[in-house]
Amino acid sequence: MPEMAKPQTPAYALTVADLLRKQAGTRAHAVALEDARGVMSYRELDRAASRLAQALLVRGLRVGDRVAVLSENCREYLQLQLAAAKIGVVVACLNWRLADAELTHCLRLVAPSMVFVSARHAPTLARIAHGVPQVVLIETQFDTFLAGVLEDDPRIDVDPEQGLVILYTSGTTGLPKGAVISQRAMVARAMCFAAEYGIGPEHSYVAWSPLFHMAATDFSLATLMIGGKVVVQDGLDVDRLCVTIAAEPIGWLVAMPGMIDVLIDGLRRNATRPRGVRVVGAMADLVPRQQIAELTGLLNAPYINSFGATETGLAPASGALLAPGVVPTSLAKRESAFCSVRLVDADDCDVPVGTPGEAALRGPTLFSGYWNAPEANAQDFRGGWFHMGDLFVRRADGTLDFVDRAKYLIKSGGENIYPAEIERVLLAEAAVADAAVVRQRNERWGEVPVAFVAFKPGTAADTEALEARCREQLASYKIPKEFRVVDLAAFPRSSTGKIQRHEIERLWL
Repeated sequence: MPEMAKPQTPAYALTVADLLRKQAGTRAHAVALEDARGVMSYRELDRAASRLAQALLVRGLRVGDRVAVLSENCREYLQLQLAAAKIGVVVACLNWRLADAELTHCLRLVAPSMVFVSARHAPTLARIAHGVPQVVLIETQFDTFLAGVLEDDPRIDVDPEQGLVILYTSGTTGLPKGAVISQRAMVARAMCFAAEYGIGPEHSYVAWSPLFHMAATDFSLATLMIGGKVVVQDGLDVDRLCVTIAAEPIGWLVAMPGMIDVLIDGLRRNATRPRGVRVVGAMADLVPRQQIAELTGLLNAPYINSFGATETGLAPASGALLAPGVVPTSLAKRESAFCSVRLVDADDCDVPVGTPGEAALRGPTLFSGYWNAPEANAQDFRGGWFHMGDLFVRRADGTLDFVDRAKYLIKSGGENIYPAEIERVLLAEAAVADAAVVRQRNERWGEVPVAFVAFKPGTAADTEALEARCREQLASYKIPKEFRVVDLAAFPRSSTGKIQRHEIERLWL
């Protein structure tokens, strides 16, 4: 076979920006985005993104540079992500629920050139030592930032493997990690979204969950890439959400532990008649099955029986739906058509059918790795597969049953919490001899953290002081819902002295 010259930009390259341009050309006047301030057409959104991209270039940003955003959901948030897609810049989406120390870590980790912040969260940014050279206040400085800049599309060739966003996940050692999602992964996630659930340009997506989460960012961008409409809402306003459900043909309605009972109440109170919801839900394993039946019955829509993560998108086990109005008898999941899943043992050998194994994944939706975390990347991507840290059993029919987490993790209302995050704070107190944080089932939130603490002899068992210290250093959702005092000798331990969290669950919860 003759040698062929390798082009600077491969012919297979396709980016988020390319697909936005496509929609702006073919659906120029269709509504792309709606919020409390009105609507933007695809042409208007594309031009706004181009102008913002040019403004970033004028400030010296280039491919691979980072900008951060600390804001509630707003149109500028999505404009920034789309502008970044046009020029290969990476947007670090900061979780405003984090404590000051956690937020400082997230900023220093990625070292952005500038941060866009809303008025609501500007006081938080002002009181931390973030070290970011330039701060742009969205409400009052955004227009000035754009002043004098043309809205010409930059038309920069960007490698699809270039990072687009950094979404932060809880770290096993107690500090958040930055998961880098490439443009390639975002395009693949949009394709899976459309193919698995039959989502098309006729459907809307309601971005009510925070845009620093995978659900809102992934599927807002996916909707824009396939020509649908994104309805941006500033958090969970159930009455407003019910109005939207009645007015919009919704593709996927995100619903997760902590808000499902509130949504059910709102749908009944407002006597909402859905215009049409194709699929609803998330994290079925953590939702009471009766709630699944009630919600799906009210919406006349099936519940997504999926399993995914920030690092993977919905791909791994996203192919099963639970029938509306029916209490499910099984939560077995169907492997997506767009990935390959192995179940492996501790030696990374495949386990037989019926035997629990850790899910290892290959597929185009995968993230690129954690920012500046070579050891974590080497461990999680070992052998050419991404190891999720979740245990499944494969049935004879090929479906997957979730068993447990290989990495002990608490999933509370859509947020991931590693116990080490909380234990780090507890063990820093001089009076604490040892501590362990475990998960407890909770009907509203799915799971919540509970702390078991042993105090040193001769010290006061002051759990109120511990709670206060947690409030100072941790996001509110990470604060244990209960502090229990135990004797140091009572902790169940392994032969090596390690506290066994599963035994605490079994014995004390």
